[in-house]
Amino acid sequence: VTLGALNKITAKLETINVSRNETVQFGTLEITMRDCRSNPPEETPESVAFLEVTDLGHVGKPTKIFTGWMFASSPAVSPLEHAVYDVWVTDCKLIAADASSEIP
Repeated sequence: VTLGALNKITAKLETINVSRNETVQFGTLEITMRDCRSNPPEETPESVAFLEVTDLGHVGKPTKIFTGWMFASSPAVSPLEHAVYDVWVTDCKLIAADASSEIP
Protein backbone atom coordinates (compact mmCIF):
# COMPACT_ATOMS: atom_id res chain seq x y z
CA VAL A 1 0.00 0.00 0.00
CA THR A 2 1.11 3.57 -0.57
CA LEU A 3 0.40 5.94 2.31
CA GLY A 4 0.64 9.68 2.67
CA ALA A 5 1.98 10.84 6.03
CA LEU A 6 2.16 14.36 7.44
CA ASN A 7 3.89 15.68 10.55
CA LYS A 8 1.64 18.65 11.42
CA ILE A 9 4.31 20.37 13.53
CA THR A 10 7.17 20.33 11.01
CA ALA A 11 4.91 20.23 7.91
CA LYS A 12 6.99 17.28 6.68
CA LEU A 13 5.08 15.24 4.11
CA GLU A 14 6.20 11.73 3.17
CA THR A 15 5.08 8.94 0.89
CA ILE A 16 5.42 5.55 2.57
CA ASN A 17 5.22 2.17 0.85
CA VAL A 18 4.26 -0.75 3.08
CA SER A 19 3.98 -4.44 2.17
CA ARG A 20 1.50 -6.85 3.72
CA ASN A 21 2.34 -7.55 7.40
CA GLU A 22 5.28 -5.12 7.25
CA THR A 23 5.73 -2.49 9.97
CA VAL A 24 7.20 0.93 9.20
CA GLN A 25 7.90 3.87 11.47
CA PHE A 26 6.85 7.48 10.88
CA GLY A 27 7.84 9.75 13.75
CA THR A 28 6.62 8.06 16.91
CA LEU A 29 4.10 5.94 14.96
CA GLU A 30 4.48 2.30 13.97
CA ILE A 31 2.24 1.46 11.02
CA THR A 32 1.45 -2.14 10.05
CA MET A 33 -0.50 -2.94 6.89
CA ARG A 34 -2.45 -6.19 7.19
CA ASP A 35 -4.38 -6.15 3.89
CA CYS A 36 -5.14 -3.90 0.95
CA ARG A 37 -7.57 -4.12 -1.92
CA SER A 38 -8.30 -2.20 -5.09
CA ASN A 39 -11.32 -2.38 -7.35
CA PRO A 40 -10.79 -3.78 -10.85
CA PRO A 41 -10.37 -1.15 -13.60
CA GLU A 42 -13.96 -1.57 -14.87
CA GLU A 43 -15.41 -0.56 -11.46
CA THR A 44 -15.36 2.74 -9.58
CA PRO A 45 -11.76 3.43 -8.50
CA GLU A 46 -11.21 2.61 -4.84
CA SER A 47 -8.28 1.47 -2.75
CA VAL A 48 -8.69 0.37 0.87
CA ALA A 49 -6.18 -0.87 3.41
CA PHE A 50 -6.49 -2.46 6.83
CA LEU A 51 -3.96 -0.72 9.08
CA GLU A 52 -2.81 -1.00 12.67
CA VAL A 53 -1.16 2.12 14.07
CA THR A 54 0.66 2.24 17.41
CA ASP A 55 1.99 5.44 18.98
CA LEU A 56 5.27 4.65 20.72
CA GLY A 57 5.26 8.08 22.39
CA HIS A 58 8.32 9.74 23.81
CA VAL A 59 7.99 8.13 27.24
CA GLY A 60 5.67 5.52 28.65
CA LYS A 61 4.13 2.50 27.02
CA PRO A 62 3.09 2.11 23.36
CA THR A 63 -0.59 2.83 22.66
CA LYS A 64 -2.60 1.38 19.77
CA ILE A 65 -4.38 4.41 18.32
CA PHE A 66 -5.96 2.99 15.15
CA THR A 67 -7.08 -0.38 13.85
CA GLY A 68 -9.32 -0.58 10.81
CA TRP A 69 -9.92 0.05 7.13
CA MET A 70 -8.86 3.33 5.53
CA PHE A 71 -10.38 4.38 2.21
CA ALA A 72 -8.34 6.30 -0.39
CA SER A 73 -11.39 8.01 -1.91
CA SER A 74 -12.92 8.98 1.45
CA PRO A 75 -10.22 9.57 4.08
CA ALA A 76 -12.73 11.19 6.46
CA VAL A 77 -14.78 7.97 6.72
CA SER A 78 -12.20 6.27 8.93
CA PRO A 79 -9.44 8.75 9.79
CA LEU A 80 -6.43 8.43 12.04
CA GLU A 81 -6.96 11.00 14.80
CA HIS A 82 -3.65 12.17 16.23
CA ALA A 83 -2.47 15.58 17.45
CA VAL A 84 0.83 15.47 15.55
CA TYR A 85 0.41 13.07 12.61
CA ASP A 86 -1.96 12.46 9.70
CA VAL A 87 -1.80 9.19 7.76
CA TRP A 88 -3.98 8.29 4.77
CA VAL A 89 -4.16 5.67 2.00
CA THR A 90 -3.33 6.85 -1.51
CA ASP A 91 -3.08 3.58 -3.46
CA CYS A 92 -3.01 -0.20 -3.19
CA LYS A 93 -0.99 -2.24 -5.65
CA LEU A 94 -1.26 -6.00 -5.49
CA ILE A 95 1.24 -8.08 -7.42
CA ALA A 96 -0.46 -11.04 -9.05
CA ALA A 97 1.28 -14.40 -8.95
CA ASP A 98 2.67 -15.42 -12.31
CA ALA A 99 0.60 -18.40 -13.43
CA SER A 100 3.42 -19.69 -15.65
CA SER A 101 5.66 -20.16 -12.61
CA GLU A 102 3.30 -22.78 -11.22
CA ILE A 103 4.05 -25.48 -13.77
CA PRO A 104 3.59 -28.94 -12.23
